[in-house]
Parts: sequence; C-alpha cells; structure tokens
Amino acid sequence: MNPTLATRPAHSTGDLFKPIQRDLEIAERILRETIESGEPGVSRLINHLSHYRGKRLRPALLLLTARACGAVERPHHVLAAVVEMIHTATLVHDDVLDGASVRRHVATVNAGWGNQASILLGDYLFTHAFHLTSTLGEARACRLIGEATNRLCAGELHQICQRGNFDLAEEAYFDIIEGKTAELTSCCCRLGALYSGMDDDMVERLASYGRYLGLAFQIADDLLDLVGEERSVGKSLGSDLEQGKMTLPLIYLMHSASGEKTRRVLELLKNPANHKREQLAPELAACGAIAYARRRAEEFATQAAAQLVGLPSSECKSILEHLTDRVVNRDN
Repeated sequence: MNPTLATRPAHSTGDLFKPIQRDLEIAERILRETIESGEPGVSRLINHLSHYRGKRLRPALLLLTARACGAVERPHHVLAAVVEMIHTATLVHDDVLDGASVRRHVATVNAGWGNQASILLGDYLFTHAFHLTSTLGEARACRLIGEATNRLCAGELHQICQRGNFDLAEEAYFDIIEGKTAELTSCCCRLGALYSGMDDDMVERLASYGRYLGLAFQIADDLLDLVGEERSVGKSLGSDLEQGKMTLPLIYLMHSASGEKTRRVLELLKNPANHKREQLAPELAACGAIAYARRRAEEFATQAAAQLVGLPSSECKSILEHLTDRVVNRDN
C-alpha cells in the first residue's frame, strides 16, 4: 500500500453493514429478479455483473439512513435496488469511456464483450431501474431518482467536455464531482429519510450528509487513481491521466508550481506515453498536492458528520458517523 494512502484500523465492510445485512440481501434479490433474462446471451452479461459487486455503499446509505430514522419498509428495499442498478450502469459505461480492462479484479464487460454490448447493458440497467421505481405507485421517488440521474449524467458530460483542459479551476472540478458522484449519494440518504416519514428539515440535513460524503469519497477515489496500487484497488488505475481528466491533486500541482515546473508537468500530461503516474508521483508529493487533496476530503467528511446532529442515537447513526472516516481512509 502506498504510505500516502495508509488506512486507519477499521472493521470490514461486511461487519460495518451487519445491522442492515438482511435488508441488503432483500434489495439484492429484488435487483436480481428485476434484471434477469431468459435470453442466454443477455443472461451471461448480467451474470458477469456479479463481479462488479463492491462496497454496496449507495444502497447501504439508503438503508442505514432509513434505520437511523426509524425502520426499513418495502419501498426502501425497492429503492436500494434501484440506486445500485443506476450505479452499476454508470460503472459499465465508465469502463467504456475510460477504456478500462479490469474492475473488481476481473475483466470489465467491455473487455470481454466489446463496447457496443457494454453501452446496451448499461442502458438495460437504467431502463429497468426507472421501471422498478415506477412500481412504487407514486411520483416522488420517480422525480427524485430522475433528477439525480440527470445531474449525474450532466456531471459526466461536463467532465468529458473538460478533458484536456489542464487549466481547470477547482470550482469546476467540484461542480463535476458534485454531479457525477455526490448527487446520487445525496439522493440515497434523502430517499431513506423521506420514506421513513422524517420532517423536511431532517430530510434536507441527511441529503446534505450524503452530498458531503460523496464529495469526500470522490476526492479519495481520485487520489487512489493517482497514487493507489491496482492490486489493492482492484481496477485499472491512471485512467484519469490517460483521458486528460484533471482531478484535485493535479489542479493543485498546476496552480502552485513555478513557471518552469508547470511547463514540465504540462508536457508530461500531454505526452501520450504511459507511466505518467510514476513520473508525476514525486511532483505531487513534493508540492503538497496529495496532502492538500486529503485535507479537503477530510473537511467534507467533517461537514458530513455535522449533519447528523439531531438524529437520535442508534447503531445505524454510529455507522453513518464512522463512514465519514471510512470513505476518506481507504485503499480500495
């Protein structure tokens, strides 16, 4: 593990989510039954998605929030399946955009079946997610899921449009990650609280918790892409560099370096050759870019924890508090 990303001692994700394990299993069953297909070729693609199973952070956030607010009901299970379908769809599409060949230590869908099948599989997941949401029989969830997905896609489009813009400002970076990551984590917490009958103020506070948590998570993810180890992370790293995407450490480096160093770094970023990560690592460490990005992630995590004030004490509230540390201090 890279010493700049050393993790603090923590329980495994399985232990951490133990209070909602049964709820996660129900949501998983709903997801599986919703997307299953009798067509053998489609079924093979869907079965491969089991390898994409990771931390299940988004459905866990929805279910933890629901339990912290009272109890988990049938709509929570359905919506937990929905948000995981949406998240998985974005992963399948992201692997195409990034040209990634490995995720969760196995071949990506695009590496095994090609880009066309990957795009259609992602679309298949999106359409099933929206259809499943509609089975709840009311407009609230459809509207909130639709708004979050619109913002997510807009964030991804914004990032694509800024590829190769090596003068990207921090403000633009935060706008991108608020859309592509934080919007969905915020929506998860909002849905968990809303469908538990919480008042408007607490619903908004918990939605803010999810938003700040998502920002912290994405900054940590961007750090891993630059200085993590593929063996630990379990997916192709360095894709941001290869795609010309400017993340917070790189933005800090470009805006803090001297004229000559800026020129050298810019040449390196524009160079199509590999090994950018290895060549940039000393520069990022020397200028304090890694420490700065980690500090900003920790600030967002602290803001997330502050939103939980007023929520009754419970095991699930404690887990939500612990997650604010966990998303920053991780190696995968």
